[in-house]
Amino acid sequence: MSEAKSALVSAAWLAEHLDAPDLRVVDATFFLPNEGRDAREEYEEEHIPGAVFFDIDEIADTDSPLPHMLPSPEKFASRMRKLGLGDGSRIVVYDRLGMRASPRVWWTLRVFGHGDVAVLDGGLPKWKADGFASESGPQRDPGERHFTARMNRLAVKDKEQMLSNIERSRFQVLDARSRGRFAGEEPEPRPGLKGGHIPGSLNLPFTDVIDSASGVLLPNHLLTERFERAGIDLAKPVVTTCGSGVTAAVLALALHEIGHKDVALYDGSWSEWGDPGADLPVEGKV
Repeated sequence: MSEAKSALVSAAWLAEHLDAPDLRVVDATFFLPNEGRDAREEYEEEHIPGAVFFDIDEIADTDSPLPHMLPSPEKFASRMRKLGLGDGSRIVVYDRLGMRASPRVWWTLRVFGHGDVAVLDGGLPKWKADGFASESGPQRDPGERHFTARMNRLAVKDKEQMLSNIERSRFQVLDARSRGRFAGEEPEPRPGLKGGHIPGSLNLPFTDVIDSASGVLLPNHLLTERFERAGIDLAKPVVTTCGSGVTAAVLALALHEIGHKDVALYDGSWSEWGDPGADLPVEGKV
């Protein structure tokens, strides 16, 4: 699971290595506000044996009005220590919807300097489909492990950098939301936001890089095809965005898989940009 290799592991690989003393499994399940589901409650109903629960909304900057923005390095290190995720751990992240929030936690760990992290390809649905067992109940005490947080700010973009890029075009912006939301023709799951997209951005719904039958990430040649069809020049930097910085990481993971190294994520995403009070330029129906 080194950074030079694939950031994906199969269900069979995880089952084979599940009892390794340095391996840690993380449930990163997250639901949108309009879905009416409780991720922690569903974790307690069913999870991969030994997995700990990563609460995206709590392991975040909870003072920010925006959802699940990156926390400070100090808070992140504290939360990782309590989850038993530390220096020297090999971490595998999954979620119960397949490939939605797990790449966000993969990206977050890498932002804070932990490169030995992978995503379970296909998530919990693939784990179960392949015949592997789950368990229920509250999280076991994982024991504390020291986590050294070293933040890579090059992997994160903010509103000012995104605004400046409209004029200077230093990087390509790729939006992971649905085509309808990108065009401003479908409502946002968070009420009150504008419709549309950041001027000059391109659109590749995150679902388009996932195999609809198996739930795993598409093979690399098809990923390359999807990015190029969306208008991305794979020789140039890419910044991914979405509704709140979660599914943008699915595209970041896919770009990683095909060897694209100059990728960042706009953490505020449309929750920040589409706020009517932000007075930021928008293309599409508003």
